[in-house]
Amino acid sequence: MSYDYDRSYSRRRRRRASGRRKLVFGAGILTALALVLTVGWFVSRPPAQGEVTPPPAEGTDKQSWAELQPSQPAFASAGEENQGTQVPESPQEPEEESTPYDFSQPVPESEAVDNSYFDDAAFVGDSRTDGFMIYSGIGTGKNLTSNGLSIFKLGEKKALTIGGEQYTLLEALALEQYGKVYLSLGVNELGYYNDQGFYDSYCQAIDSIRAIQPNAVIYIQGLIPLNEEQIAASTGRTYLTNEHLRVYNDLMKQAAEEKQVVYLDLYSEFVDDSGSLPAEGSHDGVHLTKEYCQRWLEYLKTHTVDYDTLYPAAAAGEGSLET
Repeated sequence: MSYDYDRSYSRRRRRRASGRRKLVFGAGILTALALVLTVGWFVSRPPAQGEVTPPPAEGTDKQSWAELQPSQPAFASAGEENQGTQVPESPQEPEEESTPYDFSQPVPESEAVDNSYFDDAAFVGDSRTDGFMIYSGIGTGKNLTSNGLSIFKLGEKKALTIGGEQYTLLEALALEQYGKVYLSLGVNELGYYNDQGFYDSYCQAIDSIRAIQPNAVIYIQGLIPLNEEQIAASTGRTYLTNEHLRVYNDLMKQAAEEKQVVYLDLYSEFVDDSGSLPAEGSHDGVHLTKEYCQRWLEYLKTHTVDYDTLYPAAAAGEGSLET
């Protein structure tokens, strides 16, 4: 039997080609499988920080897609652009609260003002205050005084005539608006010996003044001492004593604290070592000389306080005054 070399060689070539095709086909299947697995892992993995998953195709579960979106970081790291992220402002230091004014103490000494400070001031008082307005050199302010006036009659006595009409001191005070009201009454009341009535009347007077002058600083002027020897020599009135005057000053100071208005300690400014008004300060023991009226004015000019300092909340429109 003869051997057909050409036919045998052709069969071997066909077998080798078939084997190579099988290898290539197998490798393609393995490659495709690896690609499918890789894509599947990439799709199912959680997104990295800052990476946004593409929107879902139609028909897919949009809620599941939304859950894959990364949340925005609270703070951007240094050097990163964090557009759309709100970075909280640095905390601000709390404002320091001002110390409330101490109404239990007399007005402290302050830098001197000039006479124009009293342009919007009203002076309510008796003949002592009238003498002050005439002889101190103040040259401004409203003179609302009446000889013999007492705190007991402040809202009753028709003590002033304005434009032919009779007014009480409180009625006259209500005709204009003032920035300051200086109240000085008490000497004519010394003979009454009604301390509780004096205190109640002063508190009522403060309430009445505040009601008609709500934006004014109310100054309660403590009584300047008397010279009892001069009083006895000129009038013989023994009931006008510094002992009772000091009681009234304490009651006025107490009323000022209760009603949250300011108190001026004029007594300490003018008293001598014996507890009296020096003889050169008066000719009758009550009314002051021109020099002492000028000293009175200098004291007022160096003992002032602003409305905003007294009542910061009311000044800022955050509340009203309560007494």
